Amino acid sequence: MGRLDNKVAIVTGASSGMGMEISRLFAKEGASVVAIARRKERLQGVIDEITRQGGKAIAVAGDVTIQADIEKAVRTAVEKYGHLDIVVNNAGLMDNMAPVDRMSDEMFDNVIDVNLKGPFLMFRAAIPEMLKNPDNPKYPAGFGKGAFVTVASAGGLRGAIAGPAYTASKHGVIGLAKNVAFMYAKKGIRSNIIAPGGVATDMAAAITGWDPEGVAICTGDAEISNPRYGTPEEIAMLALFLASDESSLINGATVTADAGWSAH
Repeated sequence: MGRLDNKVAIVTGASSGMGMEISRLFAKEGASVVAIARRKERLQGVIDEITRQGGKAIAVAGDVTIQADIEKAVRTAVEKYGHLDIVVNNAGLMDNMAPVDRMSDEMFDNVIDVNLKGPFLMFRAAIPEMLKNPDNPKYPAGFGKGAFVTVASAGGLRGAIAGPAYTASKHGVIGLAKNVAFMYAKKGIRSNIIAPGGVATDMAAAITGWDPEGVAICTGDAEISNPRYGTPEEIAMLALFLASDESSLINGATVTADAGWSAH
């Protein structure tokens, strides 16, 4: 028996890093996974690995900032597997850590679009499908229809460890996910947030033109106070818990996963 048996999950940003590990683990635990990312070939490689190991997963190449792509992922989940139970908003984009006076409109808008508008579009598309799910018999009437897990950042809780666009987007998406938690609590949908510290992924590799001053300011404290970097597998384990029925009473929570960094 898997912890997500008979569940259908969408995972965004699933072609690498945390999204890839979340997709792998969810499938291993019995979920049927719809994985969405922009890098089609790399995403298909993740799906092929999951299916070789006996899991259920399909790829949807798409951009989380495009409403039609989000709607396609939700529609694919329902048409292929019959329903939708779980969404992991994981896709993310960093800025170049330039201070506000040197940050371009393009950089700011791109980061906000991926990190904040993307989850908004997914919430809006997925919630109507979750509301169609029957009540979970394990819980009081009206509960257990669906669960969201949004991967934010410790940068959404503090102002001193990331660039301005990334910091603003992660503060914003934490507020958005909490609002969803409260708005839909009595309708059976949960929404929780993971706030990782430093995690060893390749997300930073997509950014060019790093601002030397901003990097020095943002990483100087981190080098001193960050106990260690996490792994994508560690974040996946937390996402599994928050997506599963084991966390049935947890709603609107922001769970830090930073080895104690935020305690500094």
